[in-house]
Amino acid sequence: METLGTKEVFANQWMTVREDTVRRPDGSVSSYAVIDAAPVALAIPADGERFHLVEQYRHPVAGRRWEFPSGSTDPNVDPDAASVAARELREEAGLVAGNLTPLGTLDITPSTFSQTCAVFLATDLAADVPHRDPEEQDMQSAWFTRSQVERMMRDGTISDSKTIAAYALLLIS
Repeated sequence: METLGTKEVFANQWMTVREDTVRRPDGSVSSYAVIDAAPVALAIPADGERFHLVEQYRHPVAGRRWEFPSGSTDPNVDPDAASVAARELREEAGLVAGNLTPLGTLDITPSTFSQTCAVFLATDLAADVPHRDPEEQDMQSAWFTRSQVERMMRDGTISDSKTIAAYALLLIS
């Protein structure tokens, strides 16, 4: 497809929404709404057969969700995806990883978002103090066994797509 033009529709500090006008291979013209946002990094904190998850309120779905620690790149702070994963792990879960192993990269929602998510396995963990953002102050965190995590995914307690996809990357690594 050929992009004929782009128009910014909305922008704030977290994302930009644009409308692209495109020409399809058959010559017809259409438009696509695209959301651009900073890349995300996610850490899977693992200690043997246990995994550390965080739970927080997610306004768009009006509910609390269990997830692996993750967050957006801050270009003023993070030189690379591993730095983002380490920062988010420390901020959200109060853990420091002695080892971060890259597992892969996810397209979060490629039909509308350009955003990607780098996934890391965090091991050799040490406890630290969480340094949560203001909107994360009510965040909970806990350790779960592998069987508990898999049950939570099956029963919908864990429904965050990047957490489930990251776990799949771990299983095939």
